[in-house]
Amino acid sequence: MKLTAEREKLLAPLQAVIGVVERRQTMPVLANVLLAVSEGRLSITATDLEVELVARSEVGAQHPGDVTVPGRKLLDILKALPEKATVSLSLEGEKIVVKSARSRFSLSTLPATEFPVIEDINAEQTVVVERAALARLLEKTHFSMAQQDVRYYLNGMLLEIDGETLRGVATDGHRLALSETKLAQKAKSAQQVIVPRKGVLELQRILSGEGVCELSIGSNHVRAQIGDVRFTSKLIDGRFPEYSRVIPAAPGAAIKADRDSLRQALQRTAILSNEKYRGIRITVKPNAITIQAHNPEQEEAEEEIEVAYEGADLEVGFNVNYLLDALAAIEGAEVELGLTDSNSSCLIRSPGNSDSRYVVMPMRL
Repeated sequence: MKLTAEREKLLAPLQAVIGVVERRQTMPVLANVLLAVSEGRLSITATDLEVELVARSEVGAQHPGDVTVPGRKLLDILKALPEKATVSLSLEGEKIVVKSARSRFSLSTLPATEFPVIEDINAEQTVVVERAALARLLEKTHFSMAQQDVRYYLNGMLLEIDGETLRGVATDGHRLALSETKLAQKAKSAQQVIVPRKGVLELQRILSGEGVCELSIGSNHVRAQIGDVRFTSKLIDGRFPEYSRVIPAAPGAAIKADRDSLRQALQRTAILSNEKYRGIRITVKPNAITIQAHNPEQEEAEEEIEVAYEGADLEVGFNVNYLLDALAAIEGAEVELGLTDSNSSCLIRSPGNSDSRYVVMPMRL
């Protein structure tokens, strides 16, 4: 295997895939990336057995072939070389030799046959969605995914295809985030899959630029083609909770508030909340909300802001971090909070916009 290319032609695809290369590996070959050269194209593949990324680039190829090399070491070498430098990679015996001007590096290799590659995912259907729309959907929901929960199906995001709609739902059992976007055309059939947390975060990282993303969904994998980068992730085998039951259909009280004013009041009150439980008490009265917090040191904080609300007094406790995460994801100057009573969850959304909705469960204080 031998190739010559400008530094950037090698660095860009390597940076696109390096995120899945774990620093601590169970198998030595997983610390490597697979370099494959054929017909003037280089493809670089990285995997952690759960998520696989493949990036392609045009290069000057003298000899086709494939081999695996230490991913992070190669990345560090390419980063350290001058911009627009000409770089050659050649396989000499069991080493890959990287040359550029007067620099020469010799890296160890492992055979390409040892590298685990996901070939065909047996896609049941492929849908097309705008990259920006998919990035927005993930941005508005990913923070509600669970981390290392025993209910393994919560450690990821539900992607649901329903007619012309692609829906993302994430929950950790205490809060839920839902966002929707339109597909380029109607899907062949309705489908639900759970993408693991790492897959969601990697997909978010590579979704940039204009254009569309082709999303292929199989029974065990999801695959996305984004320009010259191909993303493949295993799916979580499990049944996601029936999220529609959790979303209050018609909360009894609708409170409209200035999003920034509410967010800042919550941030200030949170300073004196219990560091472990992050609980705050919200008291709703006509045209006003009072936010209170206290901690084991007997310290207290209280904020009052004006809101648009006509109705009975209400008092309810929440984890302040969950409220702040939801408010950060909402666009627009105004926010609407839907409350029913002190034991019911809170529905947070932008008034007149049902594309994104957030549910926060109450806390006993």
